[in-house]
Amino acid sequence: MPLIEIKNVTKRYHKGDEIITPLDDVSLDIEQGEFISLMGASGTGKSTLLNLIASIDQPDNGSIVIDGTDTTVLSRTKLANWRAANMGYIFQTHNLVPVLTAYENIELPLLLLPMSSRERRKRIEVALRAVDLLDRADHYPRQISGGQEQRVGIARAIVAHPKVVVADEPTGDLDADTSEQILELLKQLNKQLNVTLLMVTHDADAAKIADKQFKLDRGRLKQESRDEGQDSK
Repeated sequence: MPLIEIKNVTKRYHKGDEIITPLDDVSLDIEQGEFISLMGASGTGKSTLLNLIASIDQPDNGSIVIDGTDTTVLSRTKLANWRAANMGYIFQTHNLVPVLTAYENIELPLLLLPMSSRERRKRIEVALRAVDLLDRADHYPRQISGGQEQRVGIARAIVAHPKVVVADEPTGDLDADTSEQILELLKQLNKQLNVTLLMVTHDADAAKIADKQFKLDRGRLKQESRDEGQDSK
């Protein structure tokens, strides 16, 4: 059984008298440990789909089942608890709290879980080591580079050992060299931790690092051919 089962998902927004449908009857199965990239022009629904999978938003129709749990039918409280335990989110703009150190920023998701301070410390150290930032644990965001900030964001996303990590344009604000390093880090973590990873990107080269590439166009999802870059049937 796939880890993530997206079935006939539709999402609509109202803009005045106009109805916008960024996702129209989208279905997708994602296996445990897969690395998936989502591409598409601005406004095609990439981030909308990512937010639905992350249970930040809810579809108008269809279901999203992750590891046997239908997240579209959970109450708000149960959904928040489920998300804290099962989902990691990597933002384009890092979203670090400027008055907290790297260590404290990474600790934030763990404060929502029933866990001893010793276990929290152990997990934070493992996450810092995974992104090669043990020597920056006591630094504030203003004291580290943009690439290091993104590494802190990645460590924060994986520290709770989530089943799924979603990344929304994780290299969008980075230079080419740093972007390549971040993508390699994501690939490495995907393989070493067997974490299921979904990445939204506008960069075709970045998308190729994933196991499978999909493109959203006019509300529909199409799989891209790895070799030819053409839509597969």
